Amino acid sequence: MTNFCLLQQSVRMGHFLSLTTLLYLLVTSCSGSPPSNFILLFADDLGFGDLGCYGHPTSLTPNLDRLAADGLRFTDFYCTSPVCSPSRASLLTGRYQTRSGVYPGVFYPGSRGGLPLNETTIAEVLKPLGYATAAMGKWHLGVGKNGMYLPTRQGFDRYLGVPYSHDMGPCQNLTCFPPDVKCFGHCDVGVVTIPLMHNDAIKQQPVDFLDLERAYSDFATDFITQATRKKQPFFLYYPSHHTHYPQYAGPATAGRSRRGPFGDSLLEFDSTVGNLLSALEHTGVLNNTLILFTADNGPELMRMSRGGNAGPLKCGKGTTYEGGMREPAIAYWPGTITPGVTHELASTLDIMPTIARLAGAKLPMVQLDGVDMTDILVNHGPSKREAMMFYPTDPSENYGLFALRLGKYKAHFYTRGAGHSETTPDQDCHIISFLKPHDPPLLFDLESDPSENYPLSPLGRPDLQALLRRIGVVKEQFEASMEFGESQIGKGSDPDLEPCCTPHCTPKPSCCQCG
Repeated sequence: MTNFCLLQQSVRMGHFLSLTTLLYLLVTSCSGSPPSNFILLFADDLGFGDLGCYGHPTSLTPNLDRLAADGLRFTDFYCTSPVCSPSRASLLTGRYQTRSGVYPGVFYPGSRGGLPLNETTIAEVLKPLGYATAAMGKWHLGVGKNGMYLPTRQGFDRYLGVPYSHDMGPCQNLTCFPPDVKCFGHCDVGVVTIPLMHNDAIKQQPVDFLDLERAYSDFATDFITQATRKKQPFFLYYPSHHTHYPQYAGPATAGRSRRGPFGDSLLEFDSTVGNLLSALEHTGVLNNTLILFTADNGPELMRMSRGGNAGPLKCGKGTTYEGGMREPAIAYWPGTITPGVTHELASTLDIMPTIARLAGAKLPMVQLDGVDMTDILVNHGPSKREAMMFYPTDPSENYGLFALRLGKYKAHFYTRGAGHSETTPDQDCHIISFLKPHDPPLLFDLESDPSENYPLSPLGRPDLQALLRRIGVVKEQFEASMEFGESQIGKGSDPDLEPCCTPHCTPKPSCCQCG
């Protein structure tokens, strides 16, 4: 759909856009420009304070820093869960993970469930418009029987990657540089070694991690080149394994950062981003491509210097404090997005409706939780997002929301630490900080206190009392609209479903080797 058609559609549907956004759509519709391309970059266990452009003193991230310097950097951008699988489900569907049943926790190699096939992904929204779609990297939304939950069954034409976290298998193949030095870290045992999937087939098992980023760069370059040659718009989704623990890095980046293995891993991810930019420049489509970058959840602080950094934010992975769910985010689109910083409230939920609006795609007829960010991107305008909801790793209808952000204020109805956020001096982050209800809720002003150190007292403050009443109304309305889907992770696991390139071999899992 052209942007002229998109303008007509907006008028018919009663959508009101800012003057700048209307002018942008009108100009691009009159220019006869081809449909926009989209690249979605999704880092793993990356904290708010981990990138150079977000203030880390020793991280080496020149390509991400370039995107931030020449694009739009978000300061108040959120994922929807402090762990991997549910966060990814929300990103791709524009819906809280509770609706799709991607809870509690994460999928494992033999999980019976996965992202339900009746959920609509960004790729499936774009396919009817003729988009080429590809995914590479960590999927972590289920494999299932006969690969029924893999990306190729969820709207992606092509896939190259590991279908779950790279620590969900024996560590013996996860080597650092030089190759005879084993990585420091602990991984799962008693399951199959990590497979590299190509579409729905196993290409290599165990995967060669030292060569993996080169394989991803080659895959992406080929995909972009082929789509451009065919004059076909494209969508590339790259959920990286970096910087999830235990970190690894190939020969080109190992030892190059000042930050040790975490920094080397981050640099390798950044180098792949650089290769993507080179492919876009070489094919002449850089100025017609929106690149969005963010991460799935906060840093795994229990790993200390190998776990990431939340910057000034409280706690990290596994918690509903800011460090667990506020993420770095960057939008880059030369000639369309003016460089700058936005403090507007935004979320991974908003990526699907934004891409759909910019592509002129039809959204699925389901309850969406995302809002269109076009005005933020094009005009540095205000957000349509009023509030952000915070669910724990194990959401339930009995407890409901753990926290809610409304404007600059955040209210905690429950707080709890997590094993993922151990080792910090803050005892609130630790696993022994058990579930604690708060009535009235703990209230923080995140603009003056992003570290959530100083709760506000409503005593003698009519303004805060009114605010808490308003928060209560928003919470009640949202929870009334929430229908919990059947838990997909609760379906359990079956060892026979673990990916194996020689499925009938013995003894399993050690015999699962190929490539």
